[in-house]
Amino acid sequence: MKSMEFSAFKQSHWRWVFLYIFSLLVSTSFSDPRITNAGLFCGDSQAPNGTNYVPDFTVVMKQLSVQINNTLFASYHLNSTPPMYGLAQCYGDLDQTDCVLCFAEARTRIPRCLPRSARIFLDGCFLRFGYYLDFFHESVSSTFDAVNCSSNNVTMLGQDNNSRTILFRKSVDHAVGNVTSIALRRNGFGEVGVDGVYALAQCWESLRTAECRQCLHKAAETVRGCLPKEEGRALNAGCYLRYSTTRFYNQGADSDGHHGLSAGVIIAIVSASSAFLTLAVAATYAIQARLSKKKRELENRSRTQKRFDKSGLMFKYETLEKATDYFGPSRKLGQGGTGSVFMGILPDGKTVAVKRLIYSTRQWVDDFFNEVNLISRIEHKNLVKLLGASIEGPENEEKSKLLNWKLRFDIIAGTAEGLAHLHGEGSQARIIHRDIKCSNVLLDENLNPKIADFGLVRSLATEKSHLSTGIAGTLGYMAPEYLVRGQLSEKADVYSFGVLVIEIVCGQKNSCFTKSGSLLQKVWTLHKSNALAEAVDPCIRDEMSAKEAPGVLQVGLLCTQASVPLRPSMAEVVQMLTDKDYEIPMPNQPPFLNANVLGTATSSGSYSTDCFTSNASRKVQGSGTSSESSRTRQPYPDECGGLSRKTESRT
Repeated sequence: MKSMEFSAFKQSHWRWVFLYIFSLLVSTSFSDPRITNAGLFCGDSQAPNGTNYVPDFTVVMKQLSVQINNTLFASYHLNSTPPMYGLAQCYGDLDQTDCVLCFAEARTRIPRCLPRSARIFLDGCFLRFGYYLDFFHESVSSTFDAVNCSSNNVTMLGQDNNSRTILFRKSVDHAVGNVTSIALRRNGFGEVGVDGVYALAQCWESLRTAECRQCLHKAAETVRGCLPKEEGRALNAGCYLRYSTTRFYNQGADSDGHHGLSAGVIIAIVSASSAFLTLAVAATYAIQARLSKKKRELENRSRTQKRFDKSGLMFKYETLEKATDYFGPSRKLGQGGTGSVFMGILPDGKTVAVKRLIYSTRQWVDDFFNEVNLISRIEHKNLVKLLGASIEGPENEEKSKLLNWKLRFDIIAGTAEGLAHLHGEGSQARIIHRDIKCSNVLLDENLNPKIADFGLVRSLATEKSHLSTGIAGTLGYMAPEYLVRGQLSEKADVYSFGVLVIEIVCGQKNSCFTKSGSLLQKVWTLHKSNALAEAVDPCIRDEMSAKEAPGVLQVGLLCTQASVPLRPSMAEVVQMLTDKDYEIPMPNQPPFLNANVLGTATSSGSYSTDCFTSNASRKVQGSGTSSESSRTRQPYPDECGGLSRKTESRT
């Protein structure tokens, strides 16, 4: 037994010895996208009021994302009114994966400057958008060029203050000068280490050689002003330069390195005696690591399967497949961002809606279980009930039937009650839906509203006022603090509900990007003129029961106020709608996604909608969820501008 233990120890010891030798022979690079924010600058130029700058920005970011998946530099020109230009540059030491991650982080932070132009420097990449073409060749800017110095001075043991400061200044000066020269020789990028000081320089690929030289020379001069600080970053219009006492870049060997023996000497010394053994040990280690990773994945999958089986919500995939006529086109009820919904008939005759999800990453799987775990615990007459789920692998339209005012009011009131329940009224958890809109409020056979599609739900702890999270939802329904700063609370659902109320009463969709302004803006203008009745759908305006419609519109405006504290809770909304003696407060102006709202944002937000994230090609798998049986009719605008319903849809 002792002999075996000694043998195992010796084998392990020599493995690490050979791996250390291998690390000297082969340059290694540790993945780090370096997403620390070095500086965000909002420009002077901005899109004129009334222009479609938000969708234009989305298009530009998407095109840059497509390019950045394959290269470290991307640029795009959108021929809009006004035209919009975008530029992205990852620093030369990042691999392609880290580049994509760094770019994704940069574009989640830069929208806070909208509608003004902006540039953001992360420690691994640069992103810029604006409204004039010249910035592709802008090397320096007297207005926006900046320097970012660390707070701590350098410390060197065994030296007095004057001596160590002088030595450090010489090292920084040498490193900065060298890295500037290297970058000019190597297409705009260089990194170097000199006597414990490390430096990196990067020009944007859109610059000409003379423009790069001008930018780097100014950056080198500026960053020396940080001395004797441990770190300094020059943030110029056309380049980035950083020095640090810590090695921060990803290359395994310094450009023009000055440390110890050269790589060639090391290879000559050790290769003859140890190269074969080193490679053999490294290969064995790589195989073991791969097998270990696969084993962990299988164990995680097994635990997930067991946890799901114990939940009592398990459906066989074949059961759902047969129930939906093998997900046939005739059974399809709708299409969403994460999958499709089909009508199904279970073996016991119960009619259900089956949501067939498409996911390809661990995060998407976690989101699926998040939805199942949260929704399985709640039950309310105005919420779709989850019957079960599976993790295994055209409608008959009739003539549109107009929804009168009473039906519309019942839809609004029922939806409000369902949201109030989600937010904690009668429930143990505070649950935020995040995607309240017309298409996610279904009607059963008695036209009772059912809130559906819980794929984006988040749970909020009792002691927290909000979550800082990625953006997900539908433009036009998202609250401004959530869209711009990523701050999520129940009041984000309240805002979305307010938009929904105004749409139902007016019989129109809310569009933020029309030349005439959004529906919110139209209703607000009529409210200020004391003419809210004119906003009511003409198809129901003459109904006697619709006289209360302007009051409901006022509730909608209250819910869509820009200030979060001024929005009522959903419990208060229910009281406003059901208590005729309740005095409805006067609302303030709602946000219209205009320059005043977005331009003054100061806090950062993280975006995770399809507009702001990059998706790589991956293997696609499917799963489905099954919801409570009830005939549904989904509201949609008809030619009269009112809300109509489709028949034979079921959920």
